[in-house]
Amino acid sequence: TTWQEDGGPFITLPLVYTENPLTKKHNLGIYRLQVYDSHSTGLHWQIQKGGGFHYQEAEAQGKPLPVTVFLGGPPALILAAIAPLPEDVPELVLASLLAGEKLRMTGNPLGGHRLAAEAEFALVGFAPPNERRSEGPFGDHYGYYSLQHAYPVFHVESVFHRPDAIYPATVVGKPRQEDFIIGDYLQRLLSPLFPLVMPGVRDLWTYGETGFHSLAAAVVRERYGREALVSGFRILGEGQLSLTKFLILTDTPQDLPDFPKLFEHMLARVRWETDLFVFSNVSMDTLDYTSGEVNEGSKAIMLGLGQPVRDLPREFRGELPRDVVYAEVFCGGCLVIQGVPYEREPEQAGRLAREPIFSEWPLIVLHDDVEVARSASLFLWATWTRFEPAADIYAAQTSIERHHLSYHGPIVIDARTKPGFPAELVVRDDVSAMVDKRWREYFPRGL
Repeated sequence: TTWQEDGGPFITLPLVYTENPLTKKHNLGIYRLQVYDSHSTGLHWQIQKGGGFHYQEAEAQGKPLPVTVFLGGPPALILAAIAPLPEDVPELVLASLLAGEKLRMTGNPLGGHRLAAEAEFALVGFAPPNERRSEGPFGDHYGYYSLQHAYPVFHVESVFHRPDAIYPATVVGKPRQEDFIIGDYLQRLLSPLFPLVMPGVRDLWTYGETGFHSLAAAVVRERYGREALVSGFRILGEGQLSLTKFLILTDTPQDLPDFPKLFEHMLARVRWETDLFVFSNVSMDTLDYTSGEVNEGSKAIMLGLGQPVRDLPREFRGELPRDVVYAEVFCGGCLVIQGVPYEREPEQAGRLAREPIFSEWPLIVLHDDVEVARSASLFLWATWTRFEPAADIYAAQTSIERHHLSYHGPIVIDARTKPGFPAELVVRDDVSAMVDKRWREYFPRGL
């Protein structure tokens, strides 16, 4: 196990290879495997995953899906498995392009899928139709435990390995971990392709601090009024980007990874009445529990186009309302407030939106701890992994105009921890001490 509350041992860096039963097009993805016994594991196929779509096709035919899991191999193979490619774009081809040479494959002497010749291990088996087992909990890259749910089962029939094979693994948890670095690298690597696939999108960035799917920002074309929304809907219809929870759109070139600067740019331009769109009752990333449901929730698009429409406040002055412990500025126009626990006052966010003392602030974010305002990484993680647009956005006033819900600022985001949220990943003191001790045993001279 990696985290103390994990449901059991997991294979954390499996390269899961499957083929579509109808088209024979392949998918290679990293889907964690919970080890049940010496011959079976769980297969964590979340929604919008290529391997899961293949399994769905096989299950509809009442047939088992052949599955091959590679452990280790060329770094290009691992990167290709992680890359968020459109469905049916072959990951093995990307691996060859990244490596600068054709990926070496070899036949399986027992028949079935070919094997990656340089993999350390290859687990060969199948996932039968209509079989599910409880999988999880697992300390995941959102920084919380993903909970127990029923997933397909992988039955291992044979194992191949290199001489003196090395078992690969990774650790995920609260950002930043290894997956964060890999994700950022892949974004920079693949970013030139975005305008080719989505011509209206000039630049795109997803924020690893939020688990990638919780927040994305894009620079898009605005050659006529509201063209930006065309690109927004295009992004939300593209592969794994369709799982994006909150999408920020601007028409002015920006350094998107510099979030505080981007956010100031947006807050100076957004017209809440017409530029904030919330879509309820849509699919949401499996690992995001903010809606209280699995795979269901809401999304939002925020526009910040053209010239500024306001000067941003940068310092808070005045007396704080009751039950507000602290207030601290995150960036121009965004004030972080430390309130009371959600269980004590669930309606605090709505009340704060109507407080006259905050009327000059475009955005207020209600947190359990104001300390999140002092770090962009912490602000991103604690805000976007703890709120759901349809449930946790409040305004001083709302009205319906032409079937559009029109918000009148200030806007308040309630990012406090809510009942039912999974537990945050925290390293126990005894575990930390044991790791430090063993680390010195393994690496007495350091790395």
